Amino acid sequence: MDKCNLHTILRLPTGIFYAQGVKTNVLFFERGKTDKGNTPGVWFYDLRSDMPSFGKRTPFTTSYFEDFIKAYTAANRSAIVDKRWNYLSREDIKQKNDSLDLGLIADESLSNAENLGEPAEIAEEVLAELEEITLSLKAILKELN
Repeated sequence: MDKCNLHTILRLPTGIFYAQGVKTNVLFFERGKTDKGNTPGVWFYDLRSDMPSFGKRTPFTTSYFEDFIKAYTAANRSAIVDKRWNYLSREDIKQKNDSLDLGLIADESLSNAENLGEPAEIAEEVLAELEEITLSLKAILKELN
């Protein structure tokens, strides 16, 4: 955040590019003019909260990005009234230990453990992913040797 101006973070629903529960964000930044202090603040757009569960029956289509595009391309971003769109100054972010896991809309799905799935199913998904990762790492090592 010093060398670049991190101006926007688009928070996507979990499980879009990877397994359910994995957080995905798109960061929009540009190279700064100096090596320090290039991010005065960050705009957040939250597509995680108050959204349907995406999958085969409810595909994640470009129509879900329409309001984000309006906010992102607005001449005056501060004038946009959208509960998903908010701004945090660099000072606000510093006060949160420089965590960028911010900008969430409070909704029931954030505290509702029923949406997490069964522990055995979660463990099986994680194990399958770890096995895939292990195979990929072994292939990489084989190529390197």
